[in-house]
Amino acid sequence: MPGKVSPDDLLAHVFERTGTAADETVLQGPADGEDAAAIAPFGGDETLVVSSDPISLAAEGVGTLAVPVACNDVAASGADPRWLTVVIMLPDEETDLEAITRDLDAAARDVGATIVGGHSEYVDQLERPLLSLTAMGAADSFVPTGGAEPGDSVVLTKAAGLEGTAILATDFGDVFAVDDAVRERAEAFVDEISVVPDARIVREYATAMHDPTEGGVAAGLLEIARASGVRLAVDREAVPIREETRRLCEAAGVDPLRIFGSGALLATVPGDAVEDCLAALADAGLECAEIGTVEAGDPALVLGGESITEPIEDDLYPLWERADGEA
Repeated sequence: MPGKVSPDDLLAHVFERTGTAADETVLQGPADGEDAAAIAPFGGDETLVVSSDPISLAAEGVGTLAVPVACNDVAASGADPRWLTVVIMLPDEETDLEAITRDLDAAARDVGATIVGGHSEYVDQLERPLLSLTAMGAADSFVPTGGAEPGDSVVLTKAAGLEGTAILATDFGDVFAVDDAVRERAEAFVDEISVVPDARIVREYATAMHDPTEGGVAAGLLEIARASGVRLAVDREAVPIREETRRLCEAAGVDPLRIFGSGALLATVPGDAVEDCLAALADAGLECAEIGTVEAGDPALVLGGESITEPIEDDLYPLWERADGEA
């Protein structure tokens, strides 16, 4: 079964197995819903934020996607991404390493980060390139996933399902009956995957921020709820969904809120600051919306009246499995 390891398995086998436990420099270590670590190695006012992410499902443009995928978690923790290490694993010598590294270089320049090291090798067992990046940056104030407080408002930048929409257009565009103009616009959503500009604005107001990836906006909301120990009440109709996303998701029979969500940023913002936050985003030309509220209660996402407590599987995985089975 593809996808993330379940929170229960992480709790049982990962979170408590961290080597030397008594390290006072670790401000945030492994935890449910937390995608980045926070470390204060040298004292002072700045916090080092570190996050690692692989990317394996993409073949074309994997270098372009890999950088924002890694940097988004650092940005969503309140830091500006500054340094990257890159592990590149290739299926064979015919794979275009020149194109991958060229795209990595351009994408790193776009976010203002420097690639400082890594590793490259060939692995016969792979069918497509596998990249794993570690992003690092310094934050004046670390913003966790688990900082949401009752009374906060829930804010979403851009729209739901941007990455998933681009995947539907590129991987399944020939399968579903969607006109070429819609498909072309949807493929361009890949250029909006970075949330670094969004986070630079929102971090000035947020109690929690999170980058919704696998499982989409719905999974990201649930992860905030679980990490913060609160209930998120979200109005499904208030969640921005672009027309291209609606068209492709309807054709594929998937939920726009349950497909890969990179490109959007989720945040919780105190009620008395939400108008200022939304205005600052709008002034920067970024789409944004207030989509719900944070309530006291057992951790859950209440989405359009449905209470969700169990981890959410991405709706795109069955499509890939079906395509592999028919290949």
